[in-house]
Amino acid sequence: MTSSTKLLAGIELGGTKCVCVLGTGPSDIRAQERLPTRDPETTLAAIEAVLSRWASVHGRFEALGISSFGPLDLNPRSATYGFIAATTKPGWSNTRIAGRFAEHFGVPVGLDTDVNGAALGEGCWGAAQGLDDFAYVTVGTGVGVGLIVDGKPIFGCSHTEMGHIRIARLPGDTWPGHCSFHGDCVEGLASGPAIQARVGASSDSLPDDHPVWTAVVHAVAQLLHSMVVSTAPVRIIVGGGVLISREALFGRIRTELAKSLNGYLKAGVLEGDLSTYVVPPSLGGLSGALGALVLAERELTESHGRKRYHSTGVTGVVDDE
Repeated sequence: MTSSTKLLAGIELGGTKCVCVLGTGPSDIRAQERLPTRDPETTLAAIEAVLSRWASVHGRFEALGISSFGPLDLNPRSATYGFIAATTKPGWSNTRIAGRFAEHFGVPVGLDTDVNGAALGEGCWGAAQGLDDFAYVTVGTGVGVGLIVDGKPIFGCSHTEMGHIRIARLPGDTWPGHCSFHGDCVEGLASGPAIQARVGASSDSLPDDHPVWTAVVHAVAQLLHSMVVSTAPVRIIVGGGVLISREALFGRIRTELAKSLNGYLKAGVLEGDLSTYVVPPSLGGLSGALGALVLAERELTESHGRKRYHSTGVTGVVDDE
């Protein structure tokens, strides 16, 4: 759990909306505001205006955390560190995020994916408290997975993008999918835009018994199957606008996951009805924004002993050695 007593700011930069918070945690939120995600300049300028207004009212915040949709360049030695890379979000590819805010506010800026941020928030204050190995899945404008192993998000050559894995398709389902990169990956089959493209209606307007949910449930359960047999999370939290508040679909996902695993793993958490294994987020719609506060505190702590630099539009960190 974060123990910061310093004032922090957090941004969840989502594909549809942005959530900004100021405070130290869920019991100490000094200010909160939601903004629509439009084009990069309009959106980022609006966020800067909100944070500047808060600073004038509440005082200067010590660090800023950003949990953003991606993909992101999270290698601090990269020339494009802190940028959104090639993304399915129109107009946002190659957008500079971390460096812009660091220069504007002059504070340490921690950046990670929206799902990693949400996972950290749930691990700190929500449905994964006390766990070191768990996952957060969002099914919304996109599909993403935050995998936490030994208390840290997985990162190798890049962050994970499990929403774009290929799956065993539902028998008889030949719809080509909606992902502009991969067609029928999980995001291309189960995201909000995919559902809209497939049936011509938004997911929130559809009843729980609409036929499209069979394909969505199957795709999500296949994603969870891959996670169970790869990193074996102790719990999987499923959030995002498509599935949030649809307990009937949660039940179907649990059933489909158990059917897919077919009794292969005998871990105790995978037995029974999986009602305590696949769960909704405890922090509701604030998982990502509160997780951004965790990122802010971590960056504030880890930036001691390092100096930040700004050069030719690049922001990064170097060790004081």
